[in-house]
Amino acid sequence: MTLSRRSFIKSTGITLGTVALAGNVACQENSEKSVPESIKNLKPMTGDVIPVTLEERVGRIEKAKRLMHENAIDVIFIEPGSSMTYFSDISWWRSERMLGLFIFAKGDIIYICPKFEENKMRERLKVEGEIHTWEEHESPFNQVSQLFKDKNLRTGNLGFEETVRFFIADNLAKANPGINTVSADPVTIGCRIIKSSNELALMKKANDITIEAYRAGIKELREGMTQHEFAGIVSAAFSALGVKGGVFTQFGEYSAFPHGSSKLQHLKEGDVILMDGGCSVEGYRSDISRTIVLGKANKRQKEVWNILHRAQDAVLQAAKPGVTCESLDLAARKLITENGYGPDYKYFSHRLGHGIGLDGHEWTYLVKGNKTKLAPGMCFSNEPGIYINGEFGMRLEDCMYITDDGVALFSQQSPSITEPFA
Repeated sequence: MTLSRRSFIKSTGITLGTVALAGNVACQENSEKSVPESIKNLKPMTGDVIPVTLEERVGRIEKAKRLMHENAIDVIFIEPGSSMTYFSDISWWRSERMLGLFIFAKGDIIYICPKFEENKMRERLKVEGEIHTWEEHESPFNQVSQLFKDKNLRTGNLGFEETVRFFIADNLAKANPGINTVSADPVTIGCRIIKSSNELALMKKANDITIEAYRAGIKELREGMTQHEFAGIVSAAFSALGVKGGVFTQFGEYSAFPHGSSKLQHLKEGDVILMDGGCSVEGYRSDISRTIVLGKANKRQKEVWNILHRAQDAVLQAAKPGVTCESLDLAARKLITENGYGPDYKYFSHRLGHGIGLDGHEWTYLVKGNKTKLAPGMCFSNEPGIYINGEFGMRLEDCMYITDDGVALFSQQSPSITEPFA
């Protein structure tokens, strides 16, 4: 199976996976091997989790309405996915049938679904709103057109959440020729990019669990094991800790592939081990990378690891409200280049980081050219890397959030290449 880090992240979807595809490969490879006792003895860490309340979701919709007024958007449409979950607490799948949520700048929210799904929709309804349905022979787009007319919405702006599929956006536009179609990004991103204290607490829990799963898995590393065996052990650790999660791991020279190699790898003494993954708690995600060496690290391995640790620190020193996203990327890239691993993307071949929340990768990105200013409640990965083809690659990744006067980490940095956990 060929699996990139990006496809791994996407596959883990709303719950960080059906235990991560890397872990699924491991299950196939080790179907007759028992889970280590140390993993079986782990206890769930989710007993104190406080889910997002109905009150908070209603507050999100009210904020969305305020942003709609500010941006002259009359109504927005959201398909199943993280944004629909964010506002309504409904998780659904996407098919060829239209189903979703309308938020109106004036009035209540409205759900639309196939008639045969109505009972299930009502079963899942938490945020109140009308449900409009359509039979199999009917056009949902014409149904929406009539809905808009009933609400005296014949002109104005209809916003689409960024992941709405083309066939839905196109047919809604054709069915409502008097209405302009626009991006709903100012609304959906405007709401989701700033995390509440409860969201931050859920992300902190996901990171705490990830560290414990990694800690347990690393104790089981041994010469000769494959990356899939290791992934299976970590996946089992996540399950024992009460969540679904996984890790994507590369050994030796394959660690120089930032998004991984499809080659089967057997761990050897002196190999760099690059692991990257996480879990979700109530849908909120963690994303942590750790780099270690099996056995004793050599001088070059220590040198690269220490540069990355200093690059992480440079970002933490630079991060505060009001500075631009690109300035954080520059802080890490400058230090890495000054220490011989530049220029630009030669060895540090990707952006510094990404936003994180209900999606593993979301707004906004720590990359050159992004002039967006940091604000309290924004969350990011801080993941400088150095990748040397034919030798090894290393990445240190901890997620962070912007505070009123600086930045805070969800997980503690690695103290050293020989000690991955504080």
